[in-house]
Amino acid sequence: MNLFSSLFGNSEEEKSSKVGWRMLIDLGQLNEIVELSHQQPVLLFKHSTRCSISRFALKNFENEYDFEENKVKSYYLDLLEYRNISNEVATRFDVIHQSPQILLFYEGKCVYHNSHEGILINNIKKIINSLV
Repeated sequence: MNLFSSLFGNSEEEKSSKVGWRMLIDLGQLNEIVELSHQQPVLLFKHSTRCSISRFALKNFENEYDFEENKVKSYYLDLLEYRNISNEVATRFDVIHQSPQILLFYEGKCVYHNSHEGILINNIKKIINSLV
C-alpha cells in the first residue's frame, strides 16, 4: 500500500471491512433502503475517498462497529463516484449534505444524521436501542 492509499484509502479496503458494507451505487437502492428500514435500522456512511478527515471518521467507525447484521444493515456511499446519489439523499430525506456523514433510517425516514467528529457508535447505539 502506498502513502496515498494509506492516507486516503481505496475502494477495495472499504469493501473488506468487518462492517459488511453494502455499496450504494444506484439511485434505485434508496428505495431498497427505505423498504428495509421498515424491518430494521439501516445506516448509511457517506465518505469522500480523497478527504483525510473522512478517512479518519470512517476508520474510527469501522473499528468501533459491533452491530450484528440481523440488527442493522450498513450501506457505504463513495461521494466522489456517486455524488448524484448523495444529492438525492439530501433532497429526499431533507438533510444537508456533509462529508463524512452518517445517516440512520428507520420506518422509511432519516431519524438521525451527524458528521465529522459527531459520528460516534455509542450515540448511534443509543438511538437504535430506543427505536427497537
